[in-house]
Amino acid sequence: MAKRARKVEKAARPDRSAAPPRSRRAIYAGAVAIAFWILMEIYGPALRGPFLFDDLYLPFTDPGLQEAPLRSWLGYIRPVLMLSYWLNYRMAGMEPYAYHFFSVLAHFLAALFVWLIARRLLERAGLEPVRRTLSAAFVALMFLWHPLQTESVAYIAGRSEVLSGLFFFAAAALFVLRGMPAISWTASMAVLALYGAAVLSKEHTASLVAVLLLTDLYWNSGRQGVRRNWRLYLPLAVAAAAAARFVWGVLAASDTAGFRVREFNWYQYFFTQCRALWLYLRLFLLPYGQNLDYDFPVSRTLLEHGALWGLMGLAVLVIFIVAARKRFRLASYGLACALVTLAPTSSIVPIADPVAERRMYLAIPWLALALAEPLGRWRTSAVKLAAVLALWLSVLAVLTWNRNRLWADEIALWQDTAAKSPRKQRPRFHLAYAFYQQGRCEEALKHFQHAARLGPTDYRLLVDWGLAAECAGHFDQALEKLRAAARLENTAHVHALIGMVLAKQGRREEALKELDLAASLDPSFTMTYVYRGNVYLSAGSQEAAIAEYRRALELDPRNPAARQALEQALAARRKR
Repeated sequence: MAKRARKVEKAARPDRSAAPPRSRRAIYAGAVAIAFWILMEIYGPALRGPFLFDDLYLPFTDPGLQEAPLRSWLGYIRPVLMLSYWLNYRMAGMEPYAYHFFSVLAHFLAALFVWLIARRLLERAGLEPVRRTLSAAFVALMFLWHPLQTESVAYIAGRSEVLSGLFFFAAAALFVLRGMPAISWTASMAVLALYGAAVLSKEHTASLVAVLLLTDLYWNSGRQGVRRNWRLYLPLAVAAAAAARFVWGVLAASDTAGFRVREFNWYQYFFTQCRALWLYLRLFLLPYGQNLDYDFPVSRTLLEHGALWGLMGLAVLVIFIVAARKRFRLASYGLACALVTLAPTSSIVPIADPVAERRMYLAIPWLALALAEPLGRWRTSAVKLAAVLALWLSVLAVLTWNRNRLWADEIALWQDTAAKSPRKQRPRFHLAYAFYQQGRCEEALKHFQHAARLGPTDYRLLVDWGLAAECAGHFDQALEKLRAAARLENTAHVHALIGMVLAKQGRREEALKELDLAASLDPSFTMTYVYRGNVYLSAGSQEAAIAEYRRALELDPRNPAARQALEQALAARRKR
């Protein structure tokens, strides 16, 4: 009787492990707020960093586009991405913090969708509630805090990865969280809309179609589940065909991605990617030696640089994915999704840079989900599992913060890159240019000279080298480099710079001849008139100088050099 009474008493007690819905929502809200606060701390250094590398060539830096109507911005490829830049520019102008914050916020929202996906799939995999909660949090936070994400999030030009990823994971979450096995027309249209936004942010998200098919095959009765969802797959096939045509058009117009890449052909790129895949997996598990610009040699044959071993390893991985589908379903599914999200950039379509960390953005959640398989099967207490996962995530967060410190300092970032890719010209060139931009021109000259030894001295290198020499006061060297650049490309820009240097040497007649040549080559190049105004001003011809500055401002009213020079000339005239 006593034993039975104890059982009744125990059954009557409230279940303290299951918090009421309101308390659970409060816990989730608190956890989300803490995760966002940590994310802001991790990316804090880069948030205060400058525009870097290709950031300086984005539409909002173009004076001719800054005040143009929205339709002019949307005329570029990736219109949804361009819309985000337009919004940033309208709200914050050229303040880098706002652009960085937008990317961090989009990354955080993408992580919320990753968490929703992971929680539902782990539930379907049959994990017990505590382990399911821990594993879902681990997947989302690994995606959120992994150092491989730094290039995508801290690099404003990398926003294409983050924004397209946000729409990609939102569409996948809507698909996974639907209430019925067969998707409704409403949900199908919503998924299609998000899919379109993803592809119009960056083309590689076309792989979402394969992810959805894999999700049905693994978690919705296989082929039967695919047939049930005809409402989605029928219009999705049409959308995918349109996306493929759009992507093909982008690739056909590009010389850095697609089959017009000169450095290698499609099968050489594939051989190279058989090795790159294993570098990505190593960086995912052991993120050391990260590099903004990898010096990754191309495998032109299967026997070069270990491409054959990489291909054999890939074949074994695919065999495991197929063979383990029933016994290790979560790991098999996660690895399969990771491969299909990497396929657009890491298979047969050549891209000028064989390796880039930002290409892992979509793959990381699926690899983290695959890790949930052994973690879920680990026979240990929930407390010990939570401690191990917390330690792992803490290490990742620290590594990401440390990586962001480099992204906050252009010179430090390129010094790190040049040290890790010592035989590659581009990092050394950008390091030289970073020194020049900060006024450390003698140091810049050393690195320009080093860059010239590592590769061809093209027009851009020669022009920037000449500017650094002029900045350091070496006018003869500056003229030598600028005239060499003019022999490669006869532009108004380089002749205007030659005229500017000649004027600083007091050679006014020669300077005016060069500036006249620049004006004849391109009458719309505004700096020609600024430099010519400076020559007239130095010769005491104030009225002629003022006329040149005004002409420059007629062409570009936002030109700061012309505006400042005109104000100074007018002030000097008033004092006479």
